[in-house]
Amino acid sequence: MQVPEWTKPAVWGAIGGAVAITIIGFSADWVTTTGTAHAMAEEEANLAVVSALTPICVAQFRAETPEVREQQLAAIEDQSSWEMGNIVSEQGWATLPGAEEPNDDVAEACAERLVEAAEAA
Repeated sequence: MQVPEWTKPAVWGAIGGAVAITIIGFSADWVTTTGTAHAMAEEEANLAVVSALTPICVAQFRAETPEVREQQLAAIEDQSSWEMGNIVSEQGWATLPGAEEPNDDVAEACAERLVEAAEAA
């Protein structure tokens, strides 16, 4: 049996094309590995949880007396952006019902939302 002469260049072209599309696919994020997809899904889930729980933190802040709110809001605004969440955590607003510890991500998001609301007012 004779193999046609064009077969060898066609096979090498197919192999080269497969390698090229694999490299381009991974570098352009057209293709992701299972680990990357899992990490992306976990990050999105965490963002969704924080987004859902932040209004509870804000509601707990608003349950305080007006004097306490003004005092704590001034303290939050005086802090650097990475320390704002600490005040919210210390006050217990980021400790959600049924939890023993404050959620740091919720505390940061809550502090940001409180500052935004104060600036808008």
